[in-house]
Amino acid sequence: MSLKDEFKAFIMKGNVVDLAIAVVVGGAFGKIVTAFVDGLVMPLVSYVLPANIKWEEWILGKFRIGSVLGATINFLIIALVVFLVLVKFLGRFMKKEEAPAAPTTKECPACLEQVPLKATRCKHCTSQL
Repeated sequence: MSLKDEFKAFIMKGNVVDLAIAVVVGGAFGKIVTAFVDGLVMPLVSYVLPANIKWEEWILGKFRIGSVLGATINFLIIALVVFLVLVKFLGRFMKKEEAPAAPTTKECPACLEQVPLKATRCKHCTSQL
């Protein structure tokens, strides 16, 4: 098998195509989440944090502690929004109510063993059902 044929077989595998679609959709969804966080959540956070503190510019020696802290807080806020939207909100709509399966066995009154529903005699104790 030539390199070209192997590469074509690799690209046409379902996993590669699914991964490519997931990356594209994930990038688009990431823009929606970022816009939501920047436009709605962060203005609410600005009411909690004082305006005169520039905590994102904190520096300790040569280390930019504020930028790391800011990125961490942004990540936690975005993760919280994604969790609330995808897991909690959309999860309620995606739940499927599964009906309990009909029983396929019954209990023998004499020996308490499980026997098929259509059985007329217990295979364990041979009593009439």
